[in-house]
Amino acid sequence: MKRGDRRDVVRGGGVVALLAARGARTHRRAWAAVFAAQALGSLLLGTLGLAAGSAALGHARVERYAGADAVVAGTQSTRYTAKPWGSEARTVRAGLTERVRVPARALDVVRQVPGVRAVIADVAFPVTVRGSAATGRPWEATRLTSAPARLLEGRPPGGAREIVVGEGVARAGDRLSIAYGTGSATDTHTYTVTGVSADARRTVHFSRDEARRLAGRAGELDAIGVLADSGVPDDVLRTRVRHALDAAHLRDVSAPHRAADDPARLRVLTGDARGEAEFLAAAPARMPLLQVLASLASVVVLVGVLVVTSTVAQALRQRARELALLRAVGATPWQLRRAVGREVGRIAVLAAVVGAVGAVPAYLALRALLVGRGAVPEGLELPFPPWLAAAPLGTAGLMVLIAWLTALGCCARAARTRPAEALREEVPGSARQLTGCVLLGLGAASAGAGALQHGAAAAAAASASALTMVIGCALLGPWLARGAMRVLGAPMRRLGVGGRLAASACTANAARLGAAITPVVLVTAFVLVQLAGGATLGHEAAAQARAAARADVAVSGPGVPYDAVERIRRLPGVAAATAVARGTVVVPGKELGEPSLERLPVLGVTPRSLARTLDPAVREGSTDGLRPGTVAVGTDRARTLGVRPGDHVQLRFGDGAEARLRVVATYERALALGDFLFSYEELTRHMTAPPPVRVLAALAPGASPTSLSTAFPGARVDRDPVPERVRAEDQALGDVLTAVAVTAIGGFTVIAVLSTLTLISVGRGPELRQLRLAGADRRRLRRMLLLESAATATAGLSLGTATAALPLLAFALSAAGRLPWLPPGQGALIVAVVVLTTASATLLPARGALRGRYPVATR
Repeated sequence: MKRGDRRDVVRGGGVVALLAARGARTHRRAWAAVFAAQALGSLLLGTLGLAAGSAALGHARVERYAGADAVVAGTQSTRYTAKPWGSEARTVRAGLTERVRVPARALDVVRQVPGVRAVIADVAFPVTVRGSAATGRPWEATRLTSAPARLLEGRPPGGAREIVVGEGVARAGDRLSIAYGTGSATDTHTYTVTGVSADARRTVHFSRDEARRLAGRAGELDAIGVLADSGVPDDVLRTRVRHALDAAHLRDVSAPHRAADDPARLRVLTGDARGEAEFLAAAPARMPLLQVLASLASVVVLVGVLVVTSTVAQALRQRARELALLRAVGATPWQLRRAVGREVGRIAVLAAVVGAVGAVPAYLALRALLVGRGAVPEGLELPFPPWLAAAPLGTAGLMVLIAWLTALGCCARAARTRPAEALREEVPGSARQLTGCVLLGLGAASAGAGALQHGAAAAAAASASALTMVIGCALLGPWLARGAMRVLGAPMRRLGVGGRLAASACTANAARLGAAITPVVLVTAFVLVQLAGGATLGHEAAAQARAAARADVAVSGPGVPYDAVERIRRLPGVAAATAVARGTVVVPGKELGEPSLERLPVLGVTPRSLARTLDPAVREGSTDGLRPGTVAVGTDRARTLGVRPGDHVQLRFGDGAEARLRVVATYERALALGDFLFSYEELTRHMTAPPPVRVLAALAPGASPTSLSTAFPGARVDRDPVPERVRAEDQALGDVLTAVAVTAIGGFTVIAVLSTLTLISVGRGPELRQLRLAGADRRRLRRMLLLESAATATAGLSLGTATAALPLLAFALSAAGRLPWLPPGQGALIVAVVVLTTASATLLPARGALRGRYPVATR
């Protein structure tokens, strides 16, 4: 006994500690794969845990109202109450991305609250200064910032025609032409610059009365900033203002247009919540971010469990005879379980701690990636307090528990078997085979149910189907491997001596190869579902956008007035013109019996000659009837809602206003143009501010777009306009996190395949040396190993593709009306990773047996 072993016996409790210490040292190669899988799982789960914790603590950044003690704002959410099947009524909420305004008479109510020193009304509106877009605000609102604007020269605006601009725009005493409001030619006035401030260059400050007039909404304010007397706590101030508003029966300006179950109560915001009155998209983005992170974490947990259990099981399966021999010589079941548990525990704890430590920099990199790709909306703060850094320790504990339970389960047979029977080979039972077949059937049923769903429900059904079928394939691994090797054995035998050797080896080792094929099936199925699902929708949406694009030019930019579409139509050579605006609506309904609020991107268009500039492929009715009070609906959405032209649909606009609209048409190109088409006037009147104008124009044959450039100096005229295509608000977030999920699954799979095939190849060392002694040269053996790895990769890729085909087909036909599609480069990358992994895991461990002229026995 070595000195280190003797020390372990004394310190660790005798035989158990000795067995664990010797096992960990002797089987380093097997435990290396377990260590890698554990560390990767702990790293990924810790990273996602940090991301979820940061998102849960997230809030809108406080900038414009950082100097206010409280802010009175409208309710930036809508709610819907419905009764699910066989349950009590439930209420769901969704954020609103268009500003809900405050009645101006709330100023007098808040001003009378005890402890309030001052109240300041704030409004914001778009203006154009020297061809550049800017924001207009009242000068007094600068008191609400943490550092009130400092004048570099001049004085604040006092009269109706006086302004303060940012540094570098103009000098005090200059006169500037400002376009504002609706943007028509009559809405341009000349103002005198009375001061230059150190504030942002894209902000123009007006006098209080002039700012309210230019905002164009009489009696309505964006928000009210409240300054409190010294010593008044925030919670006391919030309570007092809340009671005063309720006593005055004040609600936000959207109240008359809201649904009956959607109250429009004014909010009183303090602390970090004050930023919600400025960055409207920040708060609604938190819940989708948490949902996507939770979905990704569940996938990582499931894949991680499959891979960790696979690597631990494979590591212990290689030692099955060793464990059986220990039972045969008298080791008790308790000693065997404790030894294996301690051995796995040492590896798992160390790996989990390494992964937990790496989770902090990994999360910081993920957050930088999300911000850099625009997946996090402007103004959303994701805090990272020091105490949150301890969160990965919890996920590390989860990974250790998984590995420990797996180890106990894998050695259960050897522990409970009688010593005289412990050396028998274990044969997979019929219960495992039956369970695998049942799971495959359930996966097929889930795919069939997904074909009848729409949107998120169809995607969820496809993911559930793929997961269920992958687990079924894992249980059926030995039988699937045996069948695949029989199919592949016939063509391999025609490839000479190496082919015949490979076919014989694959058939003999089919049960073991099943453990290697399973992770290949897993990665192929999961990655195909994740990548091909989104790629199919994107490919079809791009095709529809190209087919819908009929305009020859597009006119856009701050130099384009809001009545440009009528002026463009009158220009010589212009055959048709359409103004386009982008917005959102919220559709109440039920998904799988549960109430839901679905926020959708939509377009508003001027309907006159629409098909000549933007053809939605009308199926029934006509878009010529688009006007306030009407809507056109995509065919899939119309089928889901059960409506046709002449029927009515009920939905909510981005400002929370509910509308019952008459359907005038159904159209086919909804993936590109959105599920609803509104008239330009209908959609824009529910928006925070008039959107930047974009006009699509079709030219008469032989006409030149030169007249458009001269009619709107400073405007951008695109002669080959980008096709119009709506995109979901969380699409960038989904793209980034899908890439993370695919990378994680790929990493797990590489570890699982490398470990499994490496252990199989190491165990085949004596077999390869015997073949060398029997006369097989290195070239033939290398050819045999290459063919074996090719058979493993082919079987795994084929089974994985077949597993993903059914859910993908159901999803693609339901959501896109076409067959699944995957970019060829991504498909080639999947194949390359699998082939290189299987080849390296098969060839590299066999180098010792192939080295030299004659094989040398190794210990």
